[in-house]
Amino acid sequence: MSIRETGGRVVAMPSRRLALERAPDEVLCRVFLDGEEAAFEVLVTRHRALVFSLVRRYTTRPEDAADLTQAAFLRALEASRRVFARFTPVGPAPFRAWLVRIALNLAKNHARHGQRWRPVLVEAANDEVAEAPGESAQDGLERAERAREVREAVLTLPRRQREVLTLRVDAGLAFKDIAETLGITENNAKVQFHHAVKRLKARVGEPEEMR
Repeated sequence: MSIRETGGRVVAMPSRRLALERAPDEVLCRVFLDGEEAAFEVLVTRHRALVFSLVRRYTTRPEDAADLTQAAFLRALEASRRVFARFTPVGPAPFRAWLVRIALNLAKNHARHGQRWRPVLVEAANDEVAEAPGESAQDGLERAERAREVREAVLTLPRRQREVLTLRVDAGLAFKDIAETLGITENNAKVQFHHAVKRLKARVGEPEEMR
């Protein structure tokens, strides 16, 4: 089973789901434009964890992050046909960067509208931290508490530092892409990241994901 182009159109062949799951984002965007609704479902599955981890930095509760994640994909779906049509047929589609911008804007709006850090019970924090193989209950609680402390510290960062940190650590973007997303210079993105990491180290030590 494969996805191939016929007469300039991308066509999903038999057993299309497996082929879609293996296809790069640019192919999925083009297939979706050709009427293959399942292509967008694959994009959601592929990038859901990324969006959740990004917006989680701006929320106090995992359920808020889940709501923002759903909102980001709904907004992307609403604009998809108009935006996908602008993607160049040559080279990778900037779907991931576009989706990150949507998620970041929603997260910033959420934080801006009076959403402040509130203490979270360790038990509640532990619900969203997957138990590691062979990990004791005590170790799991300590790891969850550590994750809560890091999230709290991130929420205290200046806005620009938090944005750069989130895009770098959670979205995995290069500094060049971060600069383009935020409308700043690449050097400024690097400086903001450096200051963000320095602040976090002073507050909670070096977060594991930045080692």
